[in-house]
Amino acid sequence: MLEAAVACFSRKGFYGTTTHEIAERAGISQPYVYRLFANKQELFAGAVYFVSELMTSTLTEHVSRTSPPPRSPAQALQAARRAYAALIEDRDVLMFLMHANCAADEPLVGDAVRRCYAKQVELVRELLGSDESAIRQWFGAGMLDNVVTALGLADIDEPWARTLSGS
Repeated sequence: MLEAAVACFSRKGFYGTTTHEIAERAGISQPYVYRLFANKQELFAGAVYFVSELMTSTLTEHVSRTSPPPRSPAQALQAARRAYAALIEDRDVLMFLMHANCAADEPLVGDAVRRCYAKQVELVRELLGSDESAIRQWFGAGMLDNVVTALGLADIDEPWARTLSGS
C-alpha cells in the first residue's frame, strides 16, 4: 500500500492525489485505506517514513558493500553518492521526495519530512564522520542530483545542462 502511495503521490503530489487513486493502485478499497490511516496526511507521512527507511537501507548496504571498513571519509562520500544516485534513478522515489518537501506546510507531513532529514543526517554523519561541512556538501550535492535527474539534464547537450550535470 505504501509503495502504491509513493507511486501515486510522485505523479501529482499531496494535493493532486486522491486516496481513491492510491487504493485502486494498491488493489484495495478506499475504506480500507482509511482503516489503515486516519486521513491523507497520515498516509503521506507513512509514505515519507517508508521512503526514509528505503533510503537508510540503500545507503547503508551500498556503502558497506562497495567500501568496507576501514574506509576514508572520501571513500564513504563517494560510495554514499553512488548509492543515492542509484536510489533516485527510481523516478517514483525522486519525485515523491520532491513533492514531500513541497507539502511540508501540512503539519503531519512537515513533521515526517523533518524526521526523515534528521535520520538521514545522522546516517550520513555515521558514514562520513562528524565533519559538518562534509555532511552539508553531501546534502547539497544530493539536492543538485535531484534537479539533474528530475529535469533529465544528463541527456541535454547544452553548456548550462552539462555544467549542472557534471558531464
